[in-house]
Amino acid sequence: MAAEQFRFEDGAAYERMMGAWSRLAGDVFLDWLAPKPGLRWVDVGCGNGAFSQLIVDRCAPAEVQGIDPSEGQLAFARARPAARLAQFQQGDAMALPFADSRFDAAVMALVIFFVPDPPKGLAEMVRVVKPGGTIAAYAWDMSGGGFPLEPIFAELRPMNIAPPKAPSEDAAQMQNLRALWSGAGATEIETRVINVSRTFASFDEFWSIAMTSSVGNLIARVPAIDAERLKSRVRERLPADSAGRVTGVAHANAIKGRVGK
Repeated sequence: MAAEQFRFEDGAAYERMMGAWSRLAGDVFLDWLAPKPGLRWVDVGCGNGAFSQLIVDRCAPAEVQGIDPSEGQLAFARARPAARLAQFQQGDAMALPFADSRFDAAVMALVIFFVPDPPKGLAEMVRVVKPGGTIAAYAWDMSGGGFPLEPIFAELRPMNIAPPKAPSEDAAQMQNLRALWSGAGATEIETRVINVSRTFASFDEFWSIAMTSSVGNLIARVPAIDAERLKSRVRERLPADSAGRVTGVAHANAIKGRVGK
């Protein structure tokens, strides 16, 4: 079965599945960035506003602009408390609708592997950030088993079922992130791995949340007997504790640098 592309059009479904994971990684990411208050931010590929909300809650920003191609995601973002300050509009990461040097910081949170041309997307981040400003990103290490649904992916592969893919998965590899930032002329480049874990009340909760994603669409097309076998094998990968809870783990590669002066 050919791999399908990840698609995130439903902001509420994204919140249930990826929003919680995004906040877990995003908190660590912001601790690492340690930004000053009063900055002007652009959140490139803001999705349903999960990371924009963290910026508003934690960073005392002067401005937050969120850009995303999905109106379904943006509708959810505009309903967040962050919308009291943050603005959300439809747009393309490779053609940001902002003037040069408008922002102090540009971030991509779990996005760079969705950008068809990552160097072009990064060049746009550099363009809209003033000299000395921050350009940063974090992304699940898809090829290194860091995606939150890796327990399912690991069982799909032996069944000759390709897990959903992002268009530019390799961009999230640490050496490729470093090459991208270096190629864009960034200075003071630093990287780190962000490890996170998320506990679910039961395996069934983990599974039901996973099924709201593109993985669910894929598994829905698998014969029922194979789908049940898959579910059983994934259950074995996530043993429950004495209270029936299961814990998933994930890791993201993160990078930060400054726009050259």
